Amino acid sequence: MRAAVKRVVVAPFSHVTVLPIVKRISFHLKRISGGVDLHFFRTLLMTIIGFVLVAAFLVTVFEVEKRSLEGLGDSFYWAVTTVIGSGDSSYVTSAPGFVIGWVLAFFGVAIVAALTAALVGFVIDYLLKEGQGMGAAGYEDHIVVCGWNSTARELIEELRGDEFTSKIVLVHDSDSNPAGMGVYFVKGDVTNSHDLERAGIAQASAAIVFPADGSNEADMRSILAVLAIESLAPDVRTVVEVNNPKHVEHFERAHADEILVTSTLASRLLARSALYPGLAGLVTDIVSGGDGSELYRVALPDDYVDLTTDELSSRLRQDHEATLLAVVRDGLTVTNPTSAFRLQPGDDAVVVAQGLGSLSPLDNENALERDEPEALGEPHGIPVVPPAPSRWRRAPSAS
Repeated sequence: MRAAVKRVVVAPFSHVTVLPIVKRISFHLKRISGGVDLHFFRTLLMTIIGFVLVAAFLVTVFEVEKRSLEGLGDSFYWAVTTVIGSGDSSYVTSAPGFVIGWVLAFFGVAIVAALTAALVGFVIDYLLKEGQGMGAAGYEDHIVVCGWNSTARELIEELRGDEFTSKIVLVHDSDSNPAGMGVYFVKGDVTNSHDLERAGIAQASAAIVFPADGSNEADMRSILAVLAIESLAPDVRTVVEVNNPKHVEHFERAHADEILVTSTLASRLLARSALYPGLAGLVTDIVSGGDGSELYRVALPDDYVDLTTDELSSRLRQDHEATLLAVVRDGLTVTNPTSAFRLQPGDDAVVVAQGLGSLSPLDNENALERDEPEALGEPHGIPVVPPAPSRWRRAPSAS
């Protein structure tokens, strides 16, 4: 009961503190405060308070009608309001009182000017650092893109589609943001823990690692990036593009969740297209945004349990205009299941459809639990392939 009351009290403020803009301002305040001489500011504050107290005491002494404890309190209030520019000039009537009032007024102008300069300086510093990629993202459940190449450019264009709602953070060592508007830019090294923390890697839903070029050295750097991500945020899904197929085993040892060798994928697709014309256009259509049908992984309703493959295919076509490709059970993908296959609670479906419509995308919170295989095997004699844990709301592009 006590814990519940505490949550109710904190809740009104929690929705403000989790805002990305609030987190970014807090990051810059901590960064600036780290290089500030706090002793100087403490001394300045004590000097201001002492000056106001002395002024209030002198006014109480020189103004005969205010010589009392109550008058001292009134004089202190008058001195404070005079410093901030809203004091009553008729409070004092003696010549020494006028002089003290003028000194306080001039002193107050200096204080206001200093505070204004500090605020303007912070705003300018904030804008400059954010523009240079020196800030912190402050997002949650976002996608962190580590590195930049032509594939990363195409991927970000795909993620900008209407179907995707996740924020995107790019970590790349360059002077400007190569991804353009709509992508938060963090200038830094993809293998550096501090730069990854500024990108909010621990709060991200996925991290995608791209090699800087086609060399083996770029693959080695990608392995270091995966190791850094796994050490900071082991629960974050890591997807990596690999240049050399021989390096796949090293990425597996680094615990990358999904590994894509783009050259191998492209060559196999080209071979299939040469044998069966039209396949390249079909694959491009179902994995890319824009018009046409696309690939989705969706959670199935409870009333679909115990349906056969044929019944499921019919329901998907009738209710959602979707075509069944595979069923995912306990982290195992059953592609083109036989007619004897029956759905069980917790099964997901991989479908091709014009849009999600009334279908429910796979829930991010439960995706990892749903993808934990209980036991490897071949249900109903169908070979299965254990996929990496999926936290995507939509199947990722093959590009």
